[in-house]
Amino acid sequence: MHDDHHEDVEITNYTSPAGGWGSMKGMAKVVPKESLGPDVLDTLRRQNKPEGFMCVSCAWGKPDKPHIAEFCENGAKATAWELTRERVTPAFFERHTVSELDGWADYDLEQAGRLTHPMKYDRATDKYVAVSWDEAFTGIGAAMKAADPKKVVLYSSGRASLETSFMWGLFARMWGQQNLPDSSNMCHETTSVGLKNATGSPVATIQLHDYDKCDAIFCFGQNVGTNSPRMLHTLKECRDRGVEIVTFNPLRERGWETFTDPQNPLQMAGLKKPTQISTQYHQVRAGGDISALLGICKLVIEADDRAQETGGERIVDWHFVEQHTVRFDEFATFCRNADWDDIVRESGLTRQAIEDAARVYMTAKKVICVYGMGITQHRYGMDSLYMLVNFLLLRGNIGREGAGPGPVRGHSNVQGQRTVGITEKTELVPVDRLKQLFEFDPPSEKGWDTVESCRHIIAGTCDGFVQLGGNFLRAAPEYGKMKEAWARLPFQVHIATKLNKSQLTPAAGDTWVLPCLGRSEEDWQETGRQAVSMEDSFSHIYGSVGKATPASRHLLSEPAIVAGIAMAVLPENVNVPWTKWVGNYSLIRNAIENCYPDKFANFDERMFQPGGFWKGNPASHRKWETESGRAEFNVPRALNSAGFADKEGRYRLVTLRSNDQFNTTVYGYDDRFRGIRGTRQVAMMNKDDIAALGLKDGDTIALESDADDGVDRVVEGLRVVEYNIPAGCIGGYYPELNILIPVEHHALESHVPAGKTVPVRIRTA
Repeated sequence: MHDDHHEDVEITNYTSPAGGWGSMKGMAKVVPKESLGPDVLDTLRRQNKPEGFMCVSCAWGKPDKPHIAEFCENGAKATAWELTRERVTPAFFERHTVSELDGWADYDLEQAGRLTHPMKYDRATDKYVAVSWDEAFTGIGAAMKAADPKKVVLYSSGRASLETSFMWGLFARMWGQQNLPDSSNMCHETTSVGLKNATGSPVATIQLHDYDKCDAIFCFGQNVGTNSPRMLHTLKECRDRGVEIVTFNPLRERGWETFTDPQNPLQMAGLKKPTQISTQYHQVRAGGDISALLGICKLVIEADDRAQETGGERIVDWHFVEQHTVRFDEFATFCRNADWDDIVRESGLTRQAIEDAARVYMTAKKVICVYGMGITQHRYGMDSLYMLVNFLLLRGNIGREGAGPGPVRGHSNVQGQRTVGITEKTELVPVDRLKQLFEFDPPSEKGWDTVESCRHIIAGTCDGFVQLGGNFLRAAPEYGKMKEAWARLPFQVHIATKLNKSQLTPAAGDTWVLPCLGRSEEDWQETGRQAVSMEDSFSHIYGSVGKATPASRHLLSEPAIVAGIAMAVLPENVNVPWTKWVGNYSLIRNAIENCYPDKFANFDERMFQPGGFWKGNPASHRKWETESGRAEFNVPRALNSAGFADKEGRYRLVTLRSNDQFNTTVYGYDDRFRGIRGTRQVAMMNKDDIAALGLKDGDTIALESDADDGVDRVVEGLRVVEYNIPAGCIGGYYPELNILIPVEHHALESHVPAGKTVPVRIRTA
């Protein structure tokens, strides 16, 4: 029952559009599987709408005038996943030991249902047993007070609300530490560091309405059909008015090819053709975006040189460059001197393909750059990000309407968490205001990020781990070493809605699992029904109200759990009224507003404004809060972001999510868009690579790490799938292949695990 194959394995060539009837069927499959109750339909009706419930899946913007159904297939799956009627009760643990459950697949753990009671691990029986909330908080308080605060990790998932996240960060600092890794450390930290360095703003400079004004969109390393399907409606509207969409991605992904709008009767009836999304599709080699962008920039600069010589119309926006940027001459010289043979080899594209893309860029007036983890999760991910900024700066495409960088966040509030203090970096927190408002001395010592937390866990120098949502052990790199070290932790605390792998390797000391309300569920406190808030990819803040019946009367809200832990650990501080905050979340929002008055003015009054309220972005107004006071050009250190050399037998593994997955949450075994059904144990390979190895589609192989560190890391039993992917590259599923990612294989500055270019070898025997 609990293996990695849940139906007959079937590999096909999927040729239908994204969306359409395939999407409808995908949602329909969820209903019997999740044993859904009547609450789900009402929740979906209200999903992503003003006064409604904000989806717990991706962070794509919510329009002020929503569609009839403002949710996608994966958003519906996420809601169904949360509102399942299946339950994990104390009786469930009477039937199953933790060791047994650790052998279950991720999918089966999720399908077991919602956690209903606070629990503590009993080593004598190898089972979780129910405890009262008072017992849990007392025990957790004793364990945390016995630990060195600076050696305990307080991880948080990107699903936690702004209110909860603010409380979490405040608690950590009042305890004397800021070891606050989060989902951003796993995924998009390169954006936070790189955009901040180059433009002064660590987030997108565009808003959702800028898509109504652009005339070209360039897309890099992001799978829209799986990771942010609601974005397809925006892209369709752009294509309907003639916007060019130029896509760079190693794999051919259906979402970037064609789309049938499920809310368009003519398309659904076949009376109108599906929308072609990409007007150009360039399959870069994994890590090849630096050179692809370099080739375009070289063509732009050389065309501008010719225009200057002949008196023609300039291609570079010289007024913008001279008034708003630094180091252009250094970058221009680098581009002029770049060799086309190097660009073609490292990008994996022909010169003609790059020229075709450059032609669109040089004629477009307003360009948006969309990107995802295919840019950020590389050893030299910072250089990929800088090249993207360079590309935009050349023609003044930052800080004006209809143009700018638009990173697509994959988690519903991961950006908002950083806004309200979930960071290990003191300089990103208003420490003076914290000190003034709450009368304590915030720590100044930098805390641990994701990679540093993994290092300390493996080394045995971590005194405990508390996670607010998420599945850190499963999501982290170096899964083999991490799992062994996870069991040696002095204590663990898991705030969660469902079972996951992190909870099933208990600590050497005590381990607690604390079940919380989901965002879709009613949250009644002393002053009535409560609302929470979150921030999208465009820096807009939205309110969210859950109205579904809670999965159990024993659940507490996330703010209540954070407050319970804080009061069990910290001495009383009359300036931080934890109990009153839990009784009235408006008081938490008032505290956020007092700490961040420039971003959250009139927070409580504006949180249900249609389309959200914008927290602002200086770079959007060409105010550059950089060291130089201007936007900064940067010369890349390498022509490919992989960070390791090519050699015989070495491949570049790209770890991926399936269409039936959200991060480590596996909804099923149907990766419809890639035509893979019934298994996740696959290696997607180029047909020429398969032939060169004497293999054929359907053969079984093992992948082993080819990092230059002497550590043996192997994943066996992978089925070879012939796929449209560049030679020398392999695609495989995350998190199953995380064991192949060394903890030290990360983006150099931002410490994001480099899961998009992992050095591996193929073992055929």
